Amino acid sequence: MSSDVPALLVDDLVVRFDGRPVLDSLSLRAETGVLTAILGPNGAGKTTLIRCCTGLLKLGSGTLAVLGEPPGSPGNAARVGLMPQSTGAWSGIRAVELLSYLASLYAHPLAVPAIVERLGIGKYARTPYRRLSGGQQQAVNLAGALVGRPALVFLDEPTAGMDPHARRATWELLRELRASGVSIVLTTHAMDEAETLADQVFIVDRGRVVVSGTVAELTSRGASLESVFLTHTGVST
Repeated sequence: MSSDVPALLVDDLVVRFDGRPVLDSLSLRAETGVLTAILGPNGAGKTTLIRCCTGLLKLGSGTLAVLGEPPGSPGNAARVGLMPQSTGAWSGIRAVELLSYLASLYAHPLAVPAIVERLGIGKYARTPYRRLSGGQQQAVNLAGALVGRPALVFLDEPTAGMDPHARRATWELLRELRASGVSIVLTTHAMDEAETLADQVFIVDRGRVVVSGTVAELTSRGASLESVFLTHTGVST
């Protein structure tokens, strides 16, 4: 892939559920090797966008390119990681068994013991996924998204439910991934998370990007990122 090809390019994307636009001519660009944060109230379309990017939802209209290819392309199967908000289908499997299975799907995965240790999963590695706390499930979900060594990873609210220690450890890991050249697209409701990690921020409301820029650009007039968010978005319904 050419270095001038963005990790993610979304142009005029429309997705409708029961005739209602969930993504309404949404456009954004996530550059290669940076961390892009997508912020928005509940129902703004963030998860729908990620599902489109990973080929789980069909586009209504518009264009979408992931690592220069259509979403869900076989060529991207081993190059794109996904950490969803929930993974109910994994409920009966033990954490380490799940990660070992996911690693087996890739030609050159990360070593499972190493990622288990890095994310502090060892204490509950043999606990069934359904019995893990929300934060523990998030750590396993993150490990599952990274075990294949993706070039681009989508993280849907990656630290939701984590305690402060796990949250900070996750932030440090994301910094390390970005420094190694991995492109990261994440959604979050945590303004401090976006302020700390993001190279580029897109604020989405009612299926459209309403404002974007670096954190410094968005807060250049002295407003906090949370204030910018509140100014440009409505109350979720």
